[in-house]
Amino acid sequence: MPRLAQCYGTADYEDAARRRLPRPLFDYICGAADDEKTAAANVASFDRYDLVPRYMTDVTRVNAATRVLGCDLEWPLILAPTGMSRMFHPDGEQGVAIAAADAGCGYALSTMATASIEEIGAISAGPKIYQLYLLADDALNFASIDRCKAAGFDALCLTVDTIVAGNRERDLRSGLTVPPRLTPASLASFAKRPGWCLGYLGGGKFSLPNVTASGEGDLSTLAAFFASKMESHISWERIAKIAAYWGGPFAIKGLQCGDDALRAADAGASAVIISNHGGRQLDGGAATIDLVADIADAAGDRVEVILDGGIRRGSHIVKALAMGARACMTGRPYLYALSAFGAAGVERWLGGMKQETLRTLALIGCPSLADLGREHVRLAGAAPAFLANEAEARDFERPGPALRHA
Repeated sequence: MPRLAQCYGTADYEDAARRRLPRPLFDYICGAADDEKTAAANVASFDRYDLVPRYMTDVTRVNAATRVLGCDLEWPLILAPTGMSRMFHPDGEQGVAIAAADAGCGYALSTMATASIEEIGAISAGPKIYQLYLLADDALNFASIDRCKAAGFDALCLTVDTIVAGNRERDLRSGLTVPPRLTPASLASFAKRPGWCLGYLGGGKFSLPNVTASGEGDLSTLAAFFASKMESHISWERIAKIAAYWGGPFAIKGLQCGDDALRAADAGASAVIISNHGGRQLDGGAATIDLVADIADAAGDRVEVILDGGIRRGSHIVKALAMGARACMTGRPYLYALSAFGAAGVERWLGGMKQETLRTLALIGCPSLADLGREHVRLAGAAPAFLANEAEARDFERPGPALRHA
């Protein structure tokens, strides 16, 4: 297994996590729904867009600061909500939240976290967002919101794309349970990873403290949780009720079309998070980067647009912002860093991503995000100007979505 000092890009951390985690847990992080095509497209589709440098600008100092969901960020990244981080490393959500605050980016805590709202509120001085899965009982939803207010969270994020659980066949094959248990199917995999076993067994009781006061630690599988607690009908009226009860910056996560972005604004949303749950719910949907330009155009200045999905490089963040996003979210990469090296891994990975983002802005001639726009990105393989004939231009272009304002 590589040492932390040997890890530079996200792929290095993914490789290190593969070497440390039992196979069922690694598959839980990197796996997705059905044939996993949407998850792969989220990453690969960034290659459909080229950055266009504009030189002869002063980039002696590059400032990537932005404001989103009422939070001031030193650079435009929010660590996406991911459940049960202590399954992967004892540092869990606490270590991730502290690393995010130190790096000047945002952190979103999941309903299904293994750290409580109160714990994260107490240890993190950085921008904090709570991600709410809507439960059937509004009393439970409002109780969670009250806890967020008391703990000093800055924004609320409602996830709407989990009305039923996605079909994740890797988890079905591995027999992964939550919390992990030794079974005949998993015993060999766990035995090959003694470092993970020692950390997990010494990490204290496994619970989900944001689901109920007791944590409901006896839930045997993720599917059982969804079946027993999740709301399968989410209406715009219900969303407006949640937004009004919260009364602060509010995002809806999981939207994928411009019409829904406008309806989100009508329901009280401050931001929409373009997300397909990392391809873990519906397979066969669009890559999220391909949706940014159209949704940003539709939303105008009514709601902020945040991209979630496929971020692996700082250049990906810059491409998304050039196309109209205000900030980006990512989940798997920091889980790889956490799984392999704990909070220290997340800290180093964030430092690398921040430097990549600043370097990319400098290399395309943008000293600040205010200088970044559609002129800095184009569809890869788009016909050059010398192809005046429209038919020739169509033949030249690669298949892929067109940018209206590229």
